Amino acid sequence: MGASGTGTTSTRTPWWFDSGRVCLDLLATRTRGQELLVGARELAEWAVGAGLVPGGTALRVDPAWAPRFHRLREQIADVLAGGRGSALDEVNALAALPPPAPRAVRTADGSLACALAAEPRCEQLLAVLARDAVALLTDPVARARLRRCEGDTCERLYLDTSRGRRRRWCSSETCGNRERVARHRRRAAVTAVQP
Repeated sequence: MGASGTGTTSTRTPWWFDSGRVCLDLLATRTRGQELLVGARELAEWAVGAGLVPGGTALRVDPAWAPRFHRLREQIADVLAGGRGSALDEVNALAALPPPAPRAVRTADGSLACALAAEPRCEQLLAVLARDAVALLTDPVARARLRRCEGDTCERLYLDTSRGRRRRWCSSETCGNRERVARHRRRAAVTAVQP
């Protein structure tokens, strides 16, 4: 179970899964002061999209789960920013909990697919995210690839796995495209002013 690794949007809420780590994808659920994990429906949709649970998993999310995901997101952000408080202790405590147990099941065509042995509980999903954060925090190679998007209005973090380590934006389709459009408009404005 892990992030899908692709930039994906929902028909309702824009979810981004191209940061390179599911814990960083969690950070992207609050952007420019806007909370995207506002309730149970959004959290369930995000959990499936992020790969916390296999697609098709029956996921009943209690509305009380969202604040717990918000809290873990804040703790991960604090630790990544070099915070010295209790955030690391709380991330470690969640990482020590057991994640959902996977099992192989036969599909209609006879192939094997991943499913969960039981419906996941909130703390199990938080454990997956916390374990991913611990893996990122303790991997010097991954930490060296950690970047902040250069988009004017974006604060997302991502792992730069590009050739030459020259990736500038969390997503070329969103922030990269906005930057290219802004650059084009600036050039057009300068050209229009020149005699």
